[in-house]
Amino acid sequence: MIIDSHQHFWIYNPKTHEWIDDSMAVIRRDFLPSDLDKIYKENDVDGCIAVQADQTIKETEFLIKLSQENSFIKGVVGWVDLRSENLEKDLDNYSNINIVKGFRHIVQGEPDCNFLLRPSFLKGVSALEKYNYTYDILVYPHQLGATLEFIKRFPKQKFVIDHIAKPYIKDGFYDGWATLMQEIAKHENVYCKVSGMVTEADFDNWTPEQIKPYLNLVFKAFGTSRVMFGSDWPVCLVAGNYKEVKNLVTDFIADLSANEQANIMGLNAIKFYNL
Repeated sequence: MIIDSHQHFWIYNPKTHEWIDDSMAVIRRDFLPSDLDKIYKENDVDGCIAVQADQTIKETEFLIKLSQENSFIKGVVGWVDLRSENLEKDLDNYSNINIVKGFRHIVQGEPDCNFLLRPSFLKGVSALEKYNYTYDILVYPHQLGATLEFIKRFPKQKFVIDHIAKPYIKDGFYDGWATLMQEIAKHENVYCKVSGMVTEADFDNWTPEQIKPYLNLVFKAFGTSRVMFGSDWPVCLVAGNYKEVKNLVTDFIADLSANEQANIMGLNAIKFYNL
Protein backbone atom coordinates (compact mmCIF):
# COMPACT_ATOMS: atom_id res chain seq x y z
CA MET A 1 0.00 0.00 0.00
CA ILE A 2 1.34 3.42 -0.97
CA ILE A 3 0.63 6.22 1.50
CA ASP A 4 1.56 9.81 0.77
CA SER A 5 2.63 10.93 4.23
CA HIS A 6 2.46 14.66 3.57
CA GLN A 7 0.08 16.80 1.53
CA HIS A 8 -2.21 19.78 1.97
CA PHE A 9 -5.63 21.10 1.03
CA TRP A 10 -6.77 24.69 1.02
CA ILE A 11 -9.32 27.16 -0.25
CA TYR A 12 -7.01 29.90 -1.43
CA ASN A 13 -7.10 33.18 0.45
CA PRO A 14 -4.48 35.86 -0.33
CA LYS A 15 -4.20 36.85 3.33
CA THR A 16 -4.20 33.38 4.87
CA HIS A 17 -1.82 32.07 2.22
CA GLU A 18 0.43 35.11 1.93
CA TRP A 19 3.44 32.78 2.09
CA ILE A 20 2.63 31.81 -1.51
CA ASP A 21 4.75 34.50 -3.16
CA ASP A 22 5.02 35.45 -6.83
CA SER A 23 7.52 32.67 -7.55
CA MET A 24 4.83 30.19 -6.46
CA ALA A 25 1.92 31.82 -8.29
CA VAL A 26 0.95 28.50 -9.90
CA ILE A 27 -0.52 27.34 -6.56
CA ARG A 28 -2.56 30.46 -5.91
CA ARG A 29 -5.84 28.62 -6.24
CA ASP A 30 -8.00 26.09 -4.39
CA PHE A 31 -6.66 22.55 -3.92
CA LEU A 32 -9.24 20.04 -2.74
CA PRO A 33 -9.64 16.23 -2.55
CA SER A 34 -11.32 16.05 -5.95
CA ASP A 35 -8.06 17.33 -7.48
CA LEU A 36 -5.87 14.89 -5.56
CA ASP A 37 -8.05 11.81 -5.98
CA LYS A 38 -7.49 11.90 -9.73
CA ILE A 39 -3.73 12.28 -9.30
CA TYR A 40 -3.59 9.38 -6.85
CA LYS A 41 -5.42 7.10 -9.26
CA GLU A 42 -2.94 8.02 -12.00
CA ASN A 43 0.02 7.35 -9.72
CA ASP A 44 -1.20 4.26 -7.83
CA VAL A 45 -1.33 5.98 -4.44
CA ASP A 46 -3.78 4.45 -1.96
CA GLY A 47 -4.13 7.17 0.64
CA CYS A 48 -2.59 10.12 2.41
CA ILE A 49 -1.96 12.10 5.54
CA ALA A 50 -3.50 15.58 5.27
CA VAL A 51 -1.29 18.10 7.07
CA GLN A 52 -2.26 21.54 8.31
CA ALA A 53 -1.12 24.58 6.34
CA ASP A 54 -2.78 27.24 8.52
CA GLN A 55 -2.39 27.68 12.27
CA THR A 56 -6.01 27.72 13.36
CA ILE A 57 -8.46 25.31 14.94
CA LYS A 58 -10.65 26.07 11.91
CA GLU A 59 -7.97 24.45 9.73
CA THR A 60 -8.04 21.28 11.80
CA GLU A 61 -11.83 21.13 11.55
CA PHE A 62 -11.59 21.71 7.79
CA LEU A 63 -9.28 18.71 7.37
CA ILE A 64 -11.46 16.52 9.59
CA LYS A 65 -14.50 17.37 7.48
CA LEU A 66 -12.64 16.55 4.26
CA SER A 67 -11.57 13.21 5.72
CA GLN A 68 -15.17 12.35 6.52
CA GLU A 69 -16.07 12.92 2.87
CA ASN A 70 -13.02 11.25 1.28
CA SER A 71 -11.90 7.81 2.41
CA PHE A 72 -8.45 8.11 0.86
CA ILE A 73 -7.55 10.62 3.59
CA LYS A 74 -6.28 8.15 6.19
CA GLY A 75 -5.13 10.60 8.83
CA VAL A 76 -4.97 14.27 9.77
CA VAL A 77 -2.08 16.22 11.27
CA GLY A 78 -3.84 19.27 12.59
CA TRP A 79 -3.01 22.33 14.65
CA VAL A 80 -3.77 23.24 18.21
CA ASP A 81 -2.16 25.97 20.25
CA LEU A 82 0.37 23.91 22.17
CA ARG A 83 1.10 26.94 24.37
CA SER A 84 -2.52 27.37 25.46
CA GLU A 85 -3.75 26.91 29.01
CA ASN A 86 -6.75 25.11 27.45
CA LEU A 87 -4.62 22.57 25.59
CA GLU A 88 -5.78 19.54 27.58
CA LYS A 89 -9.38 20.37 26.76
CA ASP A 90 -8.56 20.59 23.05
CA LEU A 91 -6.64 17.30 23.11
CA ASP A 92 -9.48 15.60 24.99
CA ASN A 93 -11.91 16.77 22.30
CA TYR A 94 -9.76 15.44 19.47
CA SER A 95 -9.05 12.17 21.24
CA ASN A 96 -12.60 11.13 20.30
CA ILE A 97 -11.91 11.75 16.59
CA ASN A 98 -9.78 8.86 15.40
CA ILE A 99 -8.75 10.48 12.12
CA VAL A 100 -6.66 13.04 14.04
CA LYS A 101 -3.24 11.44 14.39
CA GLY A 102 -1.08 14.31 15.52
CA PHE A 103 -0.25 17.99 15.35
CA ARG A 104 2.19 20.44 13.84
CA HIS A 105 3.34 24.00 14.43
CA ILE A 106 4.96 26.01 11.62
CA VAL A 107 8.17 26.51 13.56
CA GLN A 108 10.06 27.46 10.40
CA GLY A 109 8.10 30.72 10.43
CA GLU A 110 8.97 31.64 14.01
CA PRO A 111 11.60 34.40 14.33
CA ASP A 112 12.83 32.88 17.60
CA CYS A 113 15.44 30.24 16.63
CA ASN A 114 14.86 28.55 19.99
CA PHE A 115 11.07 28.56 19.80
CA LEU A 116 10.96 24.77 20.32
CA LEU A 117 12.72 25.13 23.67
CA ARG A 118 10.50 27.77 25.25
CA PRO A 119 8.78 26.52 28.43
CA SER A 120 5.19 27.02 27.26
CA PHE A 121 5.82 25.04 24.06
CA LEU A 122 7.69 22.27 25.87
CA LYS A 123 4.80 21.96 28.30
CA GLY A 124 2.36 21.56 25.44
CA VAL A 125 4.40 18.92 23.63
CA SER A 126 4.75 16.99 26.88
CA ALA A 127 0.96 16.47 26.84
CA LEU A 128 0.91 14.69 23.47
CA GLU A 129 2.33 11.34 24.55
CA LYS A 130 -0.60 10.68 26.88
CA TYR A 131 -2.90 10.64 23.85
CA ASN A 132 -0.46 8.79 21.58
CA TYR A 133 -0.35 11.81 19.27
CA THR A 134 2.52 12.36 16.85
CA TYR A 135 4.30 15.65 16.30
CA ASP A 136 5.59 16.85 12.90
CA ILE A 137 8.73 18.99 13.16
CA LEU A 138 8.81 21.70 10.49
CA VAL A 139 12.10 23.60 10.66
CA TYR A 140 14.88 25.09 8.58
CA PRO A 141 18.49 23.91 8.97
CA HIS A 142 19.41 26.86 11.20
CA GLN A 143 16.83 25.55 13.71
CA LEU A 144 18.24 22.02 13.87
CA GLY A 145 20.41 22.76 16.90
CA ALA A 146 17.30 23.62 18.90
CA THR A 147 15.54 20.61 17.34
CA LEU A 148 18.23 18.27 18.66
CA GLU A 149 17.88 19.66 22.19
CA PHE A 150 14.09 19.50 21.85
CA ILE A 151 13.86 15.83 20.91
CA LYS A 152 16.27 14.84 23.68
CA ARG A 153 13.66 15.99 26.19
CA PHE A 154 10.99 13.61 24.87
CA PRO A 155 12.52 10.15 24.31
CA LYS A 156 9.11 8.46 24.06
CA GLN A 157 7.30 11.02 21.90
CA LYS A 158 6.85 10.09 18.23
CA PHE A 159 8.45 12.80 16.06
CA VAL A 160 8.91 13.13 12.32
CA ILE A 161 11.11 15.66 10.55
CA ASP A 162 9.15 17.22 7.68
CA HIS A 163 10.85 17.74 4.31
CA ILE A 164 14.24 16.45 5.53
CA ALA A 165 14.48 19.77 7.44
CA LYS A 166 14.47 21.83 4.24
CA PRO A 167 18.21 21.90 3.42
CA TYR A 168 19.42 24.71 1.19
CA ILE A 169 19.74 22.51 -1.89
CA LYS A 170 19.62 25.41 -4.33
CA ASP A 171 22.72 26.92 -2.73
CA GLY A 172 24.48 23.58 -2.33
CA PHE A 173 24.83 23.95 1.45
CA TYR A 174 25.16 20.53 3.04
CA ASP A 175 27.66 19.97 5.87
CA GLY A 176 25.97 21.75 8.78
CA TRP A 177 22.60 20.26 7.94
CA ALA A 178 24.12 16.79 7.52
CA THR A 179 25.95 16.86 10.85
CA LEU A 180 22.86 17.77 12.85
CA MET A 181 20.56 15.38 10.97
CA GLN A 182 22.89 12.51 11.81
CA GLU A 183 22.76 13.44 15.49
CA ILE A 184 18.97 13.73 15.44
CA ALA A 185 18.64 10.36 13.69
CA LYS A 186 20.41 8.63 16.60
CA HIS A 187 17.14 9.02 18.51
CA GLU A 188 14.97 6.04 17.55
CA ASN A 189 11.68 7.88 18.19
CA VAL A 190 12.38 10.31 15.34
CA TYR A 191 11.37 9.57 11.74
CA CYS A 192 12.00 11.60 8.58
CA LYS A 193 9.84 12.43 5.56
CA VAL A 194 11.52 12.43 2.17
CA SER A 195 9.29 15.23 0.92
CA GLY A 196 9.53 18.88 -0.02
CA MET A 197 12.95 18.50 -1.61
CA VAL A 198 12.29 19.84 -5.09
CA THR A 199 11.06 23.15 -3.68
CA GLU A 200 14.32 23.62 -1.77
CA ALA A 201 16.21 23.23 -5.05
CA ASP A 202 15.98 25.50 -8.09
CA PHE A 203 12.31 25.27 -9.12
CA ASP A 204 13.12 25.22 -12.84
CA ASN A 205 16.48 23.46 -13.00
CA TRP A 206 16.67 20.81 -10.27
CA THR A 207 17.90 17.34 -11.11
CA PRO A 208 17.78 14.04 -9.18
CA GLU A 209 21.60 14.08 -9.08
CA GLN A 210 21.51 17.40 -7.24
CA ILE A 211 19.23 15.96 -4.56
CA LYS A 212 20.91 12.54 -4.30
CA PRO A 213 23.52 13.52 -1.63
CA TYR A 214 20.74 14.68 0.69
CA LEU A 215 18.78 11.46 0.18
CA ASN A 216 21.92 9.42 0.75
CA LEU A 217 22.47 11.11 4.10
CA VAL A 218 18.87 10.67 5.22
CA PHE A 219 18.77 6.96 4.41
CA LYS A 220 22.19 6.35 5.94
CA ALA A 221 21.19 8.16 9.13
CA PHE A 222 17.57 7.02 9.59
CA GLY A 223 17.61 3.67 7.76
CA THR A 224 14.69 2.29 5.80
CA SER A 225 12.39 1.73 8.78
CA ARG A 226 12.13 5.40 9.81
CA VAL A 227 11.84 7.16 6.45
CA MET A 228 8.52 7.80 4.71
CA PHE A 229 7.57 9.11 1.29
CA GLY A 230 5.64 12.36 1.07
CA SER A 231 4.76 14.51 -1.92
CA ASP A 232 4.12 17.90 -0.31
CA TRP A 233 1.35 18.35 -2.90
CA PRO A 234 0.29 20.92 -3.99
CA VAL A 235 3.36 22.92 -2.92
CA CYS A 236 5.51 20.58 -5.01
CA LEU A 237 3.74 21.78 -8.16
CA VAL A 238 5.87 24.91 -8.22
CA ALA A 239 8.85 22.70 -9.15
CA GLY A 240 7.38 19.62 -10.83
CA ASN A 241 4.38 17.37 -11.28
CA TYR A 242 3.29 14.62 -8.89
CA LYS A 243 4.83 11.81 -10.93
CA GLU A 244 8.23 13.53 -10.99
CA VAL A 245 8.17 14.01 -7.23
CA LYS A 246 7.16 10.41 -6.58
CA ASN A 247 9.72 9.08 -9.06
CA LEU A 248 12.47 11.04 -7.34
CA VAL A 249 12.00 8.72 -4.36
CA THR A 250 11.04 5.48 -6.10
CA ASP A 251 13.99 5.70 -8.50
CA PHE A 252 16.37 6.35 -5.60
CA ILE A 253 15.17 3.30 -3.64
CA ALA A 254 14.80 1.00 -6.67
CA ASP A 255 17.75 -1.18 -5.67
CA LEU A 256 16.46 -1.82 -2.15
CA SER A 257 14.54 -4.97 -1.26
CA ALA A 258 10.81 -5.16 -1.92
CA ASN A 259 10.15 -5.04 1.83
CA GLU A 260 12.29 -1.94 2.30
CA GLN A 261 10.56 -0.18 -0.58
CA ALA A 262 7.15 -1.08 0.84
CA ASN A 263 8.17 0.35 4.20
CA ILE A 264 9.32 3.65 2.72
CA MET A 265 6.35 4.06 0.41
CA GLY A 266 3.65 3.32 2.94
CA LEU A 267 4.17 0.90 5.80
CA ASN A 268 6.32 3.27 7.86
CA ALA A 269 3.62 5.95 7.63
CA ILE A 270 0.97 3.39 8.64
CA LYS A 271 3.04 2.43 11.69
CA PHE A 272 4.00 5.98 12.67
CA TYR A 273 0.52 7.47 12.35
CA ASN A 274 -1.37 4.40 13.61
CA LEU A 275 -3.48 4.19 10.46
